[in-house]
Amino acid sequence: MKYLQRHQVLRYLTIVAALELVAVSINFFYAPAKVAAGGATGLAILTNQLFGFDRAIVVLVVNVLMIILAAVFLDRGTTARIAFGSFVLPILLKITPSGQVLTDRTFAVLVGGTIFAVGLALLYRVDASSGGTAVPPMILKKYFRIAPAFSLLVIDTVVSLGNIATGGIEPLLLALFSLMITAVIMNYIETGLDRRKMVYITSNNNIEGIKNYLSHNETSFTSLDVRGGYTGDGREMLMVILDNQDYNHLLRGVHLVDPQAFMIAYDISEAHGGTFI
Repeated sequence: MKYLQRHQVLRYLTIVAALELVAVSINFFYAPAKVAAGGATGLAILTNQLFGFDRAIVVLVVNVLMIILAAVFLDRGTTARIAFGSFVLPILLKITPSGQVLTDRTFAVLVGGTIFAVGLALLYRVDASSGGTAVPPMILKKYFRIAPAFSLLVIDTVVSLGNIATGGIEPLLLALFSLMITAVIMNYIETGLDRRKMVYITSNNNIEGIKNYLSHNETSFTSLDVRGGYTGDGREMLMVILDNQDYNHLLRGVHLVDPQAFMIAYDISEAHGGTFI
C-alpha cells in the first residue's frame, strides 16, 4: 500500500475500484434484499423504499452535508481526503446496474456485507473514505475523544432501526448481522492478510540443541537474554516468526530436541522488514 501512496494515479484507481465494490454491494445485494445496514447508503435504501427517492441522489445529498461538516470542524486535509470518495460513490451508484442476484435474503446480506467490507477496507488501506456517516465519528473523536468505532456503530445501528418501518424485524436483524460480518472482515483485512505466528522458546537444558535445529532447518530466530522473575536466574530465549502452516512442524521439531522446552505462541497480523536472525 505504500507503493500506492507514492503513485497517485494508481491510488485513485484503487479508490475508484473500492468504491465500485461498495456500489455493487448496494445495487446487487442490499437494495434488492431491502436491507439497510447503516451509513449513507443505508439511508438511501430506506428513503427509496419509503418515498421512492433515487438512492444515488440521497447518498450525494448526505455526502455533501458531511463534507460541509468536515470543512467546519475538521482540518483541510481530512476534508479533501473524503471529498473525492463522497462525489465518486453516488456516480458509481447511478451508473452501476441494479438487480437481484440472490433470492435468499440472508445469503444476499452475507455476500453483500463481505463485498462492502472489502471495499471499505481497501479505502482505509490507501487512507481514503467514502464520506457519509464516517464524518461524525471523526468530529466526535477530535472534540470529545469518543472512539470512532463506537460512535460509528451507534450511527449505523440507528440507521438500521429504520428497517422496522420498511419491513419489520427480519430486515433489522439481517442489517445488524451484516454490521457484524462487515466489522469482522474489515478488521481481518485492515490488520493484515499476511498473518503469522510469533513463537518464544526457552529451555532449561538444551537451548543450544534447539538453536542448532532451527539453523539446520533454515528457520531464522532472534536470541534474547531474559531473567526468571522467581529464581532470578538468567537464561536465553529465542523468538521465531514463521508462517502459520509451519507452526506445527516447528512445535514437533523443538519437542523432539527437548520435550520439556517451554514455548509461547502469538498470532501476529504482519511482519515487515528484513529477515529475523
